Amino acid sequence: MIHAFCILFVFLQLSLTGASESGIVGGNVAKPHSRPYMASLQFQGKHSCGGVLIREDFVLTAAHCDNEQTMTAVLGAQNIKKKEESQQRIEVAKRHPHPKFKKDGHQYDIMLLELKNNATLNTDVKIIGLPKSDKNLHARVKCEVAGWGRTGQKQPISDVLRENTEFIQFSPECKYIWQEYFNSSQMICTKFDKKKGGVCLGDSGGPLICKGELRGLTAFIDKCDCNDPKYPHVFTQVKSFLPWIKEVMKK
Repeated sequence: MIHAFCILFVFLQLSLTGASESGIVGGNVAKPHSRPYMASLQFQGKHSCGGVLIREDFVLTAAHCDNEQTMTAVLGAQNIKKKEESQQRIEVAKRHPHPKFKKDGHQYDIMLLELKNNATLNTDVKIIGLPKSDKNLHARVKCEVAGWGRTGQKQPISDVLRENTEFIQFSPECKYIWQEYFNSSQMICTKFDKKKGGVCLGDSGGPLICKGELRGLTAFIDKCDCNDPKYPHVFTQVKSFLPWIKEVMKK
């Protein structure tokens, strides 16, 4: 049975300060600008969530990353504590959370961020395509995650972008563990090795890349221990929301 009080969206509160030279639990430091679609979403200059650039003027992220304060998308970053020449800091002009998302819920956890200015595409800032495959992923498929989140449950966030691998879990197992919180029609969950780690606090909205395609956005984990393999990591399934994404961007 799930200890419900431990479920948590994977975003950071603004009170968090400090960072270290290491991110995502375990994993490796990403090769600089090898993931040019990554966005660090910040409030008052502090990282809160991840996101991905899907058009020059739109970033895709998790709906629970919304906040009443001014949001800035930092593109082209490797070290978010430095003012790198490659970085583009663009204010978010409008937020488009899914209309069915509720702040106290876990369904429909997806949001489009409309940027005030178009990103300048170059070698350090690029778009990631939306998934083309309509097929569900098989269990045990190896996927990649990335972000500037905490390096452990009680560790600070990372200065540098880190990456790791996780494996698709059987949906019935996810449902058994997460019960009413898990909806297989719009979510994916993953298995991971405790020693190797995976996503943690501050990685919300970041990508789950499987077979070279964007398949998910980091959604929620076990609050008590983001690195407890008994509780699979859960991602919003992007392909479930393609019609909505395209409609919002068309307008």
